[in-house]
Amino acid sequence: MTVRSRPDGDRPADHHPRPHDTAGTSTSAPDAPLRTADAPVHAAGTSLTVGAGATAGTSPTAGARPAAAAGATADARTPASTSPTAGTSPTAGAGPTTAAPLRAAARPAAAAPHPLRIEFRRGFAPWAAAALLLALAWALAATASQWQGSWGDTTGRLSSVAGAIGVPFALATGVWQGGRERRLRMTELRATTPRPPLAQLLTAALPLACGPAVAYLVVAAGALLACAPYASAGGPVPTVFAGTALSLAACTLFGHVAGRVMPWRLTAPALAICGYVLAGASTLHAWSGPAALAPAHLPLQGDADVPVWWYPLVSALWVTGLAAAAVLAHSARRRVTALLPLAASFAAAALLLHTGDGMLRDNPLAHRQVCDDSTTPHVCVNATRPGLLPEVNRALSGLTGRLRGVRNLPVRFEDLPRSPRAGEVQLPMLTPFGWSTVRGELTDPEQYAWEAAQLMVRVDCDRPPSTLRVRATDEAVLRWLAPADMEDDLREDFVASARQRGDTEELARLRAEDRAYARLAALTDDERRSWLGRYFATARACDPAASEVPSL
Repeated sequence: MTVRSRPDGDRPADHHPRPHDTAGTSTSAPDAPLRTADAPVHAAGTSLTVGAGATAGTSPTAGARPAAAAGATADARTPASTSPTAGTSPTAGAGPTTAAPLRAAARPAAAAPHPLRIEFRRGFAPWAAAALLLALAWALAATASQWQGSWGDTTGRLSSVAGAIGVPFALATGVWQGGRERRLRMTELRATTPRPPLAQLLTAALPLACGPAVAYLVVAAGALLACAPYASAGGPVPTVFAGTALSLAACTLFGHVAGRVMPWRLTAPALAICGYVLAGASTLHAWSGPAALAPAHLPLQGDADVPVWWYPLVSALWVTGLAAAAVLAHSARRRVTALLPLAASFAAAALLLHTGDGMLRDNPLAHRQVCDDSTTPHVCVNATRPGLLPEVNRALSGLTGRLRGVRNLPVRFEDLPRSPRAGEVQLPMLTPFGWSTVRGELTDPEQYAWEAAQLMVRVDCDRPPSTLRVRATDEAVLRWLAPADMEDDLREDFVASARQRGDTEELARLRAEDRAYARLAALTDDERRSWLGRYFATARACDPAASEVPSL
């Protein structure tokens, strides 16, 4: 018999087909139209015309079993004409004929990037790091002549720029990042996310905190590489740079919390000004009071002192503990956990205040010398800068050459942080760098030799000798040992000025010096060596009698 299916428009929306147990009967189909043209389906003893309302994937036959469930997909395409054999019981999706393959499953969507990665790549952190790197690099490059060649000066300059520029910048950028959600009116949206408040805060703050720290480390590495070719002894203290980087990161975190608590536009500049004032107070008052608690504070100048290795880490613990306590008190589920980092911070602060200037110790190299014994007098430079010995020797070669064979000379030019002993004379100052010495070279070797000669002639006296002849003799010896064009030009200016003023006494002194120099230069080498030997026997006396000083 022929079973006519109910038109689709008459079937209720919630109708579900029920299977029929008798052969030759059909099952009602779900609402999934066939994509092929209507075609008759022949079975043994049955004839069912499959129309638009027939179910895809069903083919009733004699002894048919229940049809496909309502969840069968409509993508299985039924051939236009099928002739299943008697006794077969095709089910949904399987039949005597092979169905076309299903569409390929869609590829799984790519995993979403981690929020930290998004902040690192697209947030404010890269721009903040680049800005601080340029600011620190410019500050160091502008004063490169004053620190290149000294590990101590390089370390101290890095600490000063980190305190004066890095700390205010880190505080301001942290405040600006912390108030971002309030400015963008995303506070309610953030509150609806499944992440806990602490995770949200760290996700937004940690990438930015890494920016200033990485920028400082990059600048510090560049400064140390620039110093290395000219620094010939000692070395940097790595914990100083690690501690400063941690302090900058902690200042950023602290500023982030401040920005969330006080999301006003004036909070960032106000906190930056506070950081700058604290850095200025640390440079003025060294270790006293709040100066010892200033972030990245290290009043190091020259190579005479070196910081103890644990000081930078304790200083960083003081700042990092405060920042961690602020973060936990603001966003942790159990805010009582903020007491642990706060206690560590207070312990570090107490240690800093109690130790004071004990954070620096004497550099053992600063109390030793490196000498060249082939000259007269010997030339010695401090062991913290042995690379300058050849440069100093070249500058003093004219002076030591004129003194060869002369008796009663000092034994050596010494370069130690103490007063010269008997038989010693002070070497002219080589530090601070940037004045007489720049990048391992003397800026004016002629002037340096003149200063060395002057230190050999009554330098420790409060006033010049009272006798005019003795003063003229001293000036003649100085001019002969270290002739300098600058000093000659200066004498001509003095003569012209004295003539203009009508100062006869000054003119008489200058003429006496010229006559004494002319007589000394006219002596033969043997006569001059003998005379200089007698002269240097009295050179250390501040006001000798005229009879004691040999005359010219």
